[in-house]
Amino acid sequence: MRLLNEVQRQRALDAMGEFLSAPPESDGQTQIQAGETWDQERVQVIEKDLRPLLAGYLEGKVALSDFKSKVDGINKRHNLWGFKGIKGQMFFNMVVNVADDPGECDQKLKAVLAIPSSEQIASSRLKTFASYVKRLGDQWVEAGHTRHGMPKKGSIPFFVSYFWQIQERETWPVYYTNSVQIMTDLNLWQPSGDLAQDYLTFKHLHEELADLFTKESGQRFDLYRVEHVFWYRGGNPYAGGLRPPIGPTPPPIPTVGGDVLPESYVPPIIAILPRVALNEPTLVEAAQNSGTSLERAFEKYVNAAFTMLGYEAKLLGMGKGRVPDGLALARDENYAILWDAKIRTNGYSMGTDDRTIREYITTQSRDLKKKQSMKNIYYLIISSTFMDDYDDAIRSIKMDTDVNEVILMKVDALVAMVDAKLRAPLEVTLGPDGLQRLFSQSGILTSDTVRELLI
Repeated sequence: MRLLNEVQRQRALDAMGEFLSAPPESDGQTQIQAGETWDQERVQVIEKDLRPLLAGYLEGKVALSDFKSKVDGINKRHNLWGFKGIKGQMFFNMVVNVADDPGECDQKLKAVLAIPSSEQIASSRLKTFASYVKRLGDQWVEAGHTRHGMPKKGSIPFFVSYFWQIQERETWPVYYTNSVQIMTDLNLWQPSGDLAQDYLTFKHLHEELADLFTKESGQRFDLYRVEHVFWYRGGNPYAGGLRPPIGPTPPPIPTVGGDVLPESYVPPIIAILPRVALNEPTLVEAAQNSGTSLERAFEKYVNAAFTMLGYEAKLLGMGKGRVPDGLALARDENYAILWDAKIRTNGYSMGTDDRTIREYITTQSRDLKKKQSMKNIYYLIISSTFMDDYDDAIRSIKMDTDVNEVILMKVDALVAMVDAKLRAPLEVTLGPDGLQRLFSQSGILTSDTVRELLI
């Protein structure tokens, strides 16, 4: 029985057409060629490393602690599935860490990760494991811990299907958040909230689309290639070149009477940030016509983004002397973000004003540490892109001030954070199991990294 009507089938075919007709990458490879290269690497890692390791664990030859550690190591060396993110390795770590009975945890994991012989068994295993994860979370919170450290049931479909696909990649698609989002954006499907049923519907849709794409294109589409269609449409970071070109111009908002509805979750004042950061002449003029400067507008919009993310956000600049442009507090999580917004057409270079930055960060960070008892402080510079002379400046700031990390955030990363938060407000938290994780390492933060860690 078909799941898609004719209108939905055509929308899916349009997405397939975008993928097939996409221009080659800078290395000359088409999207199909890039996908084939990517898939060959995935298969090699599966056959050589992942499948033997998983088999050893399921057979009792590899201890759970060793299995978890080795899976983490393989995915850090081969970032082919996005398993390093919140719904993959981090979920795995949480399940093991909060389990009060290691033996039971080992049994529950082996039961759910073993390949199911039917969809009925797959559904049963997902539901049973979800009940176990819920019990772990409830016990963790009842013991006085915060909810940030508990595993979340919403991660289960991705986590489990990753291991199922390792065993039978022609049968079980990985439940990528990106794929689910694009399917819902295209109005192909709306998840019900029943994670077992949603995964099986996701599987059936992939099977139907594989048949449809194969028939209409004359090329063979397996589950991997169907994944690539959605990866390309969604700009997924896991697939190297498999992403549409990211331009500075946000999609137009349909006017009343238009023939389509908006799909973006990102509000206009956030979607326009990449263009503002590039100091586009038309926007400079628009700002003047609005009675402000583009620099002030950039600060205002960045502050709005932090507010949407759930921070206690405050503008500090606006003619107030040597202070950062803004402050974002996560009081329950006990950390603060000091940020500066820099409009640059050709990229920002820290060497131009790092001494001034150190001076006012010193004052602000000491106040946050002593008066507001913030445990962690992060300093962010938000701009279009960055020049390659930031290592010494970052090192100097970390040595001379109380900030934990210095993050150079490409503005499209901030847009990706807002998009992720608005799509899943309960799943994307401010804590170490969410946005704070993005600030744990100094250096450049890109939209790819945001998607990789939050999906």
